Amino acid sequence: MARTGRLVVGVTGASGAIYAVRFLHYAQLHFQEVYLICSDQAIQVLQTELERNITRNTLSAEALLGASWQGLKVLEPHDYFAPPASGSFRHDGMVIIPCSMGTLGRIANGASDDLMTRAADVCLKERRPLILVVRETPFNQIHLRNMLLAAEAGATILPANPSFYNRPRTLEEAVDTVIARILQHLGVEQSLVPEWGVSD
Repeated sequence: MARTGRLVVGVTGASGAIYAVRFLHYAQLHFQEVYLICSDQAIQVLQTELERNITRNTLSAEALLGASWQGLKVLEPHDYFAPPASGSFRHDGMVIIPCSMGTLGRIANGASDDLMTRAADVCLKERRPLILVVRETPFNQIHLRNMLLAAEAGATILPANPSFYNRPRTLEEAVDTVIARILQHLGVEQSLVPEWGVSD
């Protein structure tokens, strides 16, 4: 299927707001349009973990990335008339980063109760990439079963687990090892982390 240059991104209330912001930073380099869905809990976590005065009304590229970006389309979390709610809206995939266990559970069991879970359900039925960057520890049996259900339905479970074989020196570099894997699973060429065993 031809690439559209569009991506859907969901941000939940799971801890790990830095993953969302770093991913959006790199997504703007590879996609013309990103349709962003943030839960109310996500905004609270963004405020707390990033120490920024972000509200539903001020949620924007400037607030998240420190610069304007016309390609970022901020959607209301319960707007079922938004483009990602329909399978006729073509895009290159969806990333939920970080993905809470509650959101995972609703997706895994087909219980769409907001735009984020509806958009994820659309990805599964249309066989589009759906990457769930789960952020929880430890996992209980329900979490594990839901991850298996989601994977069997076609989602990619990509835990927010940094790698260290490239010896990251900062928190951002560690986070970027996860971002690199997400980009790879979206079919995007990335240079954040070199391929193992491949010299320059």
